Amino acid sequence: MSYAQQHLQEAATIISKINIEACEQCVKELVKLREREGRLFILGVGGSAANASHAVNDFRKIGGFEAYAPTDNISELTARTNDEGWATVFEEWLRGSRLHDRDALLVLSVGGGNLEENISPNLVKAVQFAKQVGARVLGILGKEGGYTAIVADACVIVPTVNHENITPHSEAFQAVIWHLWISHPDLKLHQTKWESVGK
Repeated sequence: MSYAQQHLQEAATIISKINIEACEQCVKELVKLREREGRLFILGVGGSAANASHAVNDFRKIGGFEAYAPTDNISELTARTNDEGWATVFEEWLRGSRLHDRDALLVLSVGGGNLEENISPNLVKAVQFAKQVGARVLGILGKEGGYTAIVADACVIVPTVNHENITPHSEAFQAVIWHLWISHPDLKLHQTKWESVGK
């Protein structure tokens, strides 16, 4: 079997194992968020930061959400990293944004953070702050044991089918899953361009 065949076969297996109920639960959380006019803050690091930026576009344009990603403001992110340290950049950004109990976080992450291992402490501290103020926490994650998965109000775990490919599959399926959500008839408010042209 070629590597291309293996990779795509793994992707097909992941699709077959994604928890449908978890997807629907996240959609319900997002419906409630929009109904109470809360804001959606999408957090990610590395490839997940790029996904967060893309997801913000989709939630705003297709779903009519007020949505933001801290990583879209590189000036503030680097200033806070330089002056305050990496571990608190998201927490302090959310504090400055007056995160409150009508809002929600969406964490896009492979592991979801782990303070003991010093992995993505910025995500952990942001989630802790969200819990402190009563904001809801959602996630699309690649592992069950990380902090976000443990405390989230709703999350989807990308199933691990090959330990050598956890990161590429996790980051690829973040996009599959949030596109599923925003295409869901309970969330989608505005038709996307090519679908409207096709009709």
